[in-house]
Amino acid sequence: MISRLDLRGTALSDLDNRRLREVLPRADFDVADALEVVLPICHAVRGRGAAAVREFGERFDGVVPDRLRVPAEVSAAALESLDPQVRAALEESIRRARLVHADQMPAEHVTDVAPGGRVGQRWIPVERVGLYVPGGLAVYPSSVVMNVVPAQEAGVRSLAVASPPQRDNTGVFTGYPHPTVLAACELLGVDEVYAVGGAQAVAMFAYGAREPGVGADGATLDNAGEVVCEPVDLVTGPGNVYVASAKRALRGVIGIDAEAGPTEIAVLADDSADPQHVAADLISQAEHDTLAASVLVTDSVALAEGVETALAERVALTKHHERVTAALSGRQSAIVLVDDLDAGQRVVDAYGAEHLEIQTRDAAQRARAVRNAGAIFVGASTPVSLGDYSAGSNHVLPTSGTAAFSSGLSVHAFLRSVQVIDYTAEALAAVGPGVVALSHAEDLPAHGEAILARTEGGTR
Repeated sequence: MISRLDLRGTALSDLDNRRLREVLPRADFDVADALEVVLPICHAVRGRGAAAVREFGERFDGVVPDRLRVPAEVSAAALESLDPQVRAALEESIRRARLVHADQMPAEHVTDVAPGGRVGQRWIPVERVGLYVPGGLAVYPSSVVMNVVPAQEAGVRSLAVASPPQRDNTGVFTGYPHPTVLAACELLGVDEVYAVGGAQAVAMFAYGAREPGVGADGATLDNAGEVVCEPVDLVTGPGNVYVASAKRALRGVIGIDAEAGPTEIAVLADDSADPQHVAADLISQAEHDTLAASVLVTDSVALAEGVETALAERVALTKHHERVTAALSGRQSAIVLVDDLDAGQRVVDAYGAEHLEIQTRDAAQRARAVRNAGAIFVGASTPVSLGDYSAGSNHVLPTSGTAAFSSGLSVHAFLRSVQVIDYTAEALAAVGPGVVALSHAEDLPAHGEAILARTEGGTR
């Protein structure tokens, strides 16, 4: 079911991270390949607005809602009908996420660099953001929490959520996002929710969208009538390859958090790990998607064999066993055997997993040594699924090895750093000769003249 990759006896120290990544299992996921599909969608939404959004919704989701923006009464009904136990769990998830994300807020500071010369650092929230919540093979009210809470804690004034319309919804929810997603939005006080998914949602956020209008000659004009959605400054949230590709295509028109690919888990474990725990955690990520990656890195052949046995038992009993089997047997999943845990640490750092579990005797120590991971789960009592819902951490994380240079979603994604420089005339005069010298060294004399006009009343 799951393959083995035996790296024992391999001189891993001779491989840089890039070459080691080429050896390790990873899904075939090329955002660039999807651009051929995505670019026409983006262009159509830019030019034709709500009319194009509806057409793509019908084509890809098989349903067109009565209104792209979910009516307030529909969201209210979703919360009213929410299972009390699910509501309590969401409220606790929100509470914990608020605690963690509130503590992430950076402090403003001022540095005195010289007498009369000060440089301050301010943090200003993005004005308006679009938050994407996927809705394909599974339902993700937890992603509402993970997107909305850090944006709110950062102080973002205007929030809009988009999630695909569900063809199987019934009654008042027909053609709208899943009621549990709507209920989570209602719990968080988000009243601007759109029944739009895929690349067309990202394009709608980037360009805004209007209903068709009527021209001076009486002809119908797309994207010329009532405003459906105002453009945003930043789009965050996970999605499929088309969502990720649209974020890449529109970066620059909007800011983005990351190009999230299929979910992945890596487990670094020794012979102290329980094979049943490890198998359960590998399956928990595999049930997301047939492209989901589940990787175990261990120096214990006995653990590897135990996990293989446990997987055979557990996969047959899990609800989404076909999806799980496809993910575990794909090229992106494997049990990687290494000579020792130091070699294992080298492997997981090169892999740069979205989720990294460490189940070793010295788990806390090894966690501190990790360089590349979206989130690190320490010890046998901290499974990834805890972080998916109620740990207080954020589950919107970098995938496909991008943890080597990017971070998970936090309040920082919704803040801009602005420097504030304040010098007195005396402080400017003191540093002026140095600025003039540097301006001439760079052959930009007018820079120096701007200083001299203040300090000597003229130019040279």
